[in-house]
Amino acid sequence: MNALKDKIPPHNLEAEEATLGALLLDWGAMSDVVTLLRPEKFYSLQNRIIFEALLELFNQNIHGDIVALTEQLTKVGKLDQAGGAAYIAALTDKVPTSANVTYYAGIVLEQSMRRDLIKVSDEMKATAFDDTKKTSDVMENAEKQIFALSDKNQTTQVHEMKTLVPTLIQTIEERYKNKNGFTGIPSGFNKLDTMTSGFQDSELIIIGARPSMGKTALALSMMQHITIDEHIPCGFFSLEMSSESVGQRLLSQEARIPGTKLRTGMLTMGDFQKLQDAAGRIYTAPLYIIDTPNMQLLDIRAMSRRLVLNHGVKIIFIDYIGLISTEMKNKETWEQVSEISKSLKALARELNIPIVALSQVARDAEGSEPNLAQIRGSGSIEQDADVVMFIHRERKKTEEGEPDPVQDAKIILAKQRNGPIGDINLLYLSSYTKFENKAKE
Repeated sequence: MNALKDKIPPHNLEAEEATLGALLLDWGAMSDVVTLLRPEKFYSLQNRIIFEALLELFNQNIHGDIVALTEQLTKVGKLDQAGGAAYIAALTDKVPTSANVTYYAGIVLEQSMRRDLIKVSDEMKATAFDDTKKTSDVMENAEKQIFALSDKNQTTQVHEMKTLVPTLIQTIEERYKNKNGFTGIPSGFNKLDTMTSGFQDSELIIIGARPSMGKTALALSMMQHITIDEHIPCGFFSLEMSSESVGQRLLSQEARIPGTKLRTGMLTMGDFQKLQDAAGRIYTAPLYIIDTPNMQLLDIRAMSRRLVLNHGVKIIFIDYIGLISTEMKNKETWEQVSEISKSLKALARELNIPIVALSQVARDAEGSEPNLAQIRGSGSIEQDADVVMFIHRERKKTEEGEPDPVQDAKIILAKQRNGPIGDINLLYLSSYTKFENKAKE
């Protein structure tokens, strides 16, 4: 243990010096190196100071050479800390060729990542020995640090058209052979799928409505089609309902038995047969439900990664944004919601799957058709989302005061970054809390 403790952290001074020397010989390579390295990636303090100065020259659009670098370091009073003029002049002698600058920079980056890993593991170990902390909190913090490290060390990629075009042509050819026009995951609602071509990978889709308008019912109706009919693996974060309640509503939808019958047990023999048949179809559905209340944004990110990795999940639903907790407890609500929407969009891109998040709309939308300005919490949701749709229906009741069993409903496709907008007319079957295509009914 002591031998490990006293060990010098991973680093490669030769690679650091070669990177700096190559940049002084070939300043044009700086554009590539800045996408890989930041000053803190250098182990040597003097090399870190030199790269900071080179970065400042780059930002000022000044050609970086020995003279300009020495002048910049003198100006900020750090020439001696950087090893002096002699050390800077010697850097170009320590690099065999400037052609390998990105290779040298890659070595510097890898050594920095190893140092970060060691630092994080030391912090984890210290926290694990702290008996005042709950084990669940320790594990959550550990996972957060690892994922933060992964995000921190992501590098910028450049895609050339000569590699991009063949991929695009192949995709278009596959669509031509497919003929159904849906390039994404179909929701099961014909007109919506025609307008969107299905839910597309990397997109953030927002479904907004006032309370009791059927946000969860619409999400479950979509998931019923995706997982039971299409057998596409789907993840569902239910922050409001238990997994049992979600399962019961799916059974009601699939068996077409009113939810009140399932809750009270007032079933006929015919109902039991329909229930058994529906249960058999749902049993094999690749639907994965997480029903933790007050879930942290961090947990959603971590669990989403696991669902994709372990279960091959192709789409994720989140019910709903307003119930997601963040670590920004002392921030304004709009700042927290903004952080959530940005994080969900980044997660959709990282996992390359659609993420459908439900959201409430402002109180002034009650009784009228909602619009983009009424999304509750932050304008950031409207900005970050690729697709925004709203649910609107009249809250009709029978003469007995019960909800009308069959109601007209409208999905307002208010924003679509890559397609048309418009209205989709559906039916809402209140007995089953289910939406269906109007033509079918």
